[in-house]
Amino acid sequence: MAYSDKVLDHYENPRNVGSFAKDDDAVGTGMVGAPACGDVMKLQIRVGADGVIEDAKFKTYGCGSAIASSSLVTEWVKGKTLDQALSIKNSQIAEELALPPVKIHCSILAEDAIKAAVADYKKRRVAVAGEPAVQAGEAAA
Repeated sequence: MAYSDKVLDHYENPRNVGSFAKDDDAVGTGMVGAPACGDVMKLQIRVGADGVIEDAKFKTYGCGSAIASSSLVTEWVKGKTLDQALSIKNSQIAEELALPPVKIHCSILAEDAIKAAVADYKKRRVAVAGEPAVQAGEAAA
């Protein structure tokens, strides 16, 4: 199976590898996995007071396509509102990376990780005393 140049680039030079502090209330963490292949993906987003994603980090245990998908979405979500990040679909990731059909599940994991990270962030914001969660459409564009 031949990988595209973009997959190879993101695999060999992954962007935004790492983690944010667990106790940072501005951070949402999404942890997803694919039992079929053993890939595990952790995506974290740091959201500013205006509801815009300021930074993103990932740690992924998996194949080159899973690592490339994670790396790509950390670049894509930066500067986006939560709603804009949630609009990123696995088909866009797969198309950008030219993933072969047998590796499409990696792009699905990346989409699921975004959704999980945003959901975790919203849950954490509600838990912070006296501060409501950033609702869809409230964030600055």
